[in-house]
Amino acid sequence: MPTTSSRATLWDVLAVGANSVDYVYRIPAPPQIHGPRAKMRIGRHLISCGGQATTMLATVAAMGLKGKYVGVTGNDDNGERIRRELTLLGLDIEHVIIRDVPNPHAVILVDDSSGERMVLWDRDDGLAMKPEEYPLALVASARVVHVDDTDQAAAIAVARAARLAGVPVTSDIDRLTDLTEELVASVSLPMFAEHVPAALTGEADPERALRKLRRTHDGLLCVTLGPKGAMLLVGDKLYAEPAPVVDAVDTTGAGDVFRGGFAYAWLKGDSPEEILRFANAVAAKSCTRIGAITGVPTIERSTDTGQSTVGSRQSPVGSRQSAIGGGRPELRRLRGTRH
Repeated sequence: MPTTSSRATLWDVLAVGANSVDYVYRIPAPPQIHGPRAKMRIGRHLISCGGQATTMLATVAAMGLKGKYVGVTGNDDNGERIRRELTLLGLDIEHVIIRDVPNPHAVILVDDSSGERMVLWDRDDGLAMKPEEYPLALVASARVVHVDDTDQAAAIAVARAARLAGVPVTSDIDRLTDLTEELVASVSLPMFAEHVPAALTGEADPERALRKLRRTHDGLLCVTLGPKGAMLLVGDKLYAEPAPVVDAVDTTGAGDVFRGGFAYAWLKGDSPEEILRFANAVAAKSCTRIGAITGVPTIERSTDTGQSTVGSRQSPVGSRQSAIGGGRPELRRLRGTRH
């Protein structure tokens, strides 16, 4: 658990990484190149802000925590949209960088029958963070630093600076590159998408994969497992919690919401079982609404018990499914990128 320190902090969570504006289209079934589903009529559609780091931060903001985002945005309408959305959420964006290129965006096709989605994305190469832009001087002012693997060189530098300052670092590790192992070693709490531990270790079983990763990393190790929930290795003790069953309409951003819920419960001092249970619950609840940031649930506190409960701004509709970030890999990610 994060340790108490005498450091003066300005934010509960400082996140460095991806943002996106998502164009979400609901379709009646998964698309096909050939056959009757090669052409389909679009159902409901909307524009929703998303992105790995920004959706995680939107979640902690919904839990009542103070968050700060450092990342690179474009100077187009989408860049203005994401900055406006983050400001409305109460997040600090003072150090957001604006470049003279289009903002990252994605087209997301959501299967009406299951809530699963396919992500088609674009991010201009000019949006990579430069070394002189790394927010190394800011990390000591946060209780937790969170990095994703969109810009891995920046994530590694920020994580190392945070740990040197005594600040724990959570993460979103969703793809395998030549820098992935270095990123895993740099963070306090590697949090993996389902396919990554197997790719790193050669172990298909997630428990065996985490235990193999334990040989080179002594921190908490976490993996999200779609409908099977999540696993957390604390020392040599494994904790596993299933995902709640929900009426899923869109699994976009559920993994990012999981990480935000995890950070909230972790900072609150909850037990490993409670952390996983809460993170699973908020991730599953997010699947009952369309969009990434628009799907982030609120948190309510019972006035008579003081216990946290997950609330929602919209009634769930759609097909019955349990999920953290969805099930079928081909509908979850393209080149390892998740929104």
